[in-house]
Amino acid sequence: MKIYIIDAFTDKPYGGNPAAVCLLETGKPDGWLQNVASEMNLSETAFLVKSRDGFMLRWFAPKAEVSLCGHATLAAAHFLWEEGLAQGEEIRFHTKSGLLTAKRYRSWIELNFPLERCEETEPPNLLRESLGIKFKYVGMNRMDYIVEAQDPETLISLQPDFGLMKLISSRGVIVTAKSAEQGIDFISRCFYPALGINEDPVTGSAHCCLGPYWAEKLNKRTLVAKQASERGGLLKLEVQRERILIYGQAVTVVKGELCSEE
Repeated sequence: MKIYIIDAFTDKPYGGNPAAVCLLETGKPDGWLQNVASEMNLSETAFLVKSRDGFMLRWFAPKAEVSLCGHATLAAAHFLWEEGLAQGEEIRFHTKSGLLTAKRYRSWIELNFPLERCEETEPPNLLRESLGIKFKYVGMNRMDYIVEAQDPETLISLQPDFGLMKLISSRGVIVTAKSAEQGIDFISRCFYPALGINEDPVTGSAHCCLGPYWAEKLNKRTLVAKQASERGGLLKLEVQRERILIYGQAVTVVKGELCSEE
């Protein structure tokens, strides 16, 4: 079984967000998939199985399966095209979040994902205590809390209490701010301690929420986003009525073979 490590949302090795991509002949038990993801110890491991009109795709974090993941989908598409395992300009992925597609767009890959809009909500005390900053806005969608910080400096210097954040009943916490950097519309940082990921380097699925949030605030549908993690990453976004196009690049850094099938 081929297993690769691919850096997503970057054009240079050792940047962006690394994902493992594993191509399977047939489906495997959930426990085995989780063990492999825990062994890889990356924010996500993507498992692919060929289907009639594309690929079945599942994503596992070190501690649990997730229902939507952008960077590992980008990595999976990059892997399939690089290895000649997908033909044509579009790949169809069948996932727990429905049909997702990837297209080649010059040196970038376009992901077609669902919007995950948030609704304003009262922040729980654990959210206030774990972040320790003033909020301009707090919302929530089916997966995460989204918090707008007062300014980019507050966001960049943020040091969350992950022990407290782990107790919040959500997949994770997205913190964002309007960018002060020319050519960048907004920045963000994403935290998922309950999944075994204190800070995710670059989170495609978070931008399914961040895209429409900032599109409305800035009154523009085409956006450039930067994830202000230590590794960092760049995303281009196009917000549509019910979907979002996420553009990113990817680089293969490890090619290997998974030996154990138990």
